[in-house]
Amino acid sequence: MAKIAPEGLITALDIGSSKVSALIARKGDGGELIVLGTGQRESRGVKRGYIADMGATEAAVREAVEQAERIAGLNIENVWVGFSAGGLVSDVAEVEFELGGHRVEQGDIDALLAAGRNSIDPQGRMVLHAQPALYTLDGLTGVKKPLGLHADRLGVHIHVVAADGSPVRNLDLCVRSAHLEVKSIIAAPVATGLACLSDEERELGVALVEMGAGITNVSLFAGGMLVGLCSLPMGAADITDDVASAFGTRRQMAERMKCFHGSANASPRDNHDMIQVTPISAEDGGDTMQITKAQLIGVIRQRLEHQMGEIRKALQHLKFEGPVGRQVVLTGGGAELKGIADYAQQALGRSVRIGRPRGLAGLPDAHGGPAFATLAGLAFYAATDPIDLRSIAPTNQMVHRPSGIGLFRRLIQAAKANY
Repeated sequence: MAKIAPEGLITALDIGSSKVSALIARKGDGGELIVLGTGQRESRGVKRGYIADMGATEAAVREAVEQAERIAGLNIENVWVGFSAGGLVSDVAEVEFELGGHRVEQGDIDALLAAGRNSIDPQGRMVLHAQPALYTLDGLTGVKKPLGLHADRLGVHIHVVAADGSPVRNLDLCVRSAHLEVKSIIAAPVATGLACLSDEERELGVALVEMGAGITNVSLFAGGMLVGLCSLPMGAADITDDVASAFGTRRQMAERMKCFHGSANASPRDNHDMIQVTPISAEDGGDTMQITKAQLIGVIRQRLEHQMGEIRKALQHLKFEGPVGRQVVLTGGGAELKGIADYAQQALGRSVRIGRPRGLAGLPDAHGGPAFATLAGLAFYAATDPIDLRSIAPTNQMVHRPSGIGLFRRLIQAAKANY
């Protein structure tokens, strides 16, 4: 019989378009996270990150969590949930106080953060995160601990991530219907960045491309925080559908072909390697067929060419340019395609690496790939549980709120100067 979960236990839940996965972890004596159990089920009720079938998604959530509970030998009651659907937006607001040159006291910081709550303008969306990222002293950006320092002006950059309200409420309702308390709903790019980006990468500037089954999130980190985000309604499942359509087979067969024989890069040998395909017609007594590996790769590369073109446009839209922040990190299930890093490096003209979850003790090898980076990141986020300004009472203090793009450029300049 499973035991009641002890204090300090963390359960992460990632509800994606292709799979629902759960992870139970606890903090070790040295502060490290130790994985106690994991679970995974096919996701049948999610389309492009949005819940389209409440009953099917709820069943998958129950089964994934129950599997993790059986392995951990514990019953859990609450979860930290990832949200990856389209409609996510990221912005940075700035608040500044006049101090008159005296030393920064804790009361000054508390008042600054309280005033920062007024600067949040979600523009009709639901705020998922509103967190103080970096402080400024007399215009100097990148101060992490202003307490005790003298300053004429004290400011803070507030990282805000918002999403369309209805999909977030549907996600919350679905998890609660599975008799689980929702501790918090976390934007997937925020969590994934914690799992597979180093602190230095987030400081200097890096682009994170999460290639999920139905959604590709392109996010930009600089100055230690997420400063830009763009969601594309495309993913690895589109490649699977192209393969299924091209060779008249079922999606399950097409996914298997893509995973075991597919690649983003072609070679002369591919014209001679043959792959057995079972068309849908073969189930009614028809014959099976053979294709060359080159034919399969040709279909995959055609879809990849379109997707990388859209990713390149998203990076340009986010002003991902200049000498700082040239690297791109690929993660998500789509990043498990053989040769994808080399292909993306050529297509995007930038250094590319695959982002895998790291820093989790006891994580099974099957859950150590880029497809599980968001799940691991949710556990890291829960372990740190950062300050959220939404829990602070509002004030009537006047605030200054510059445009996001202008602030992003200043963050890049600060990264060049200070890091």
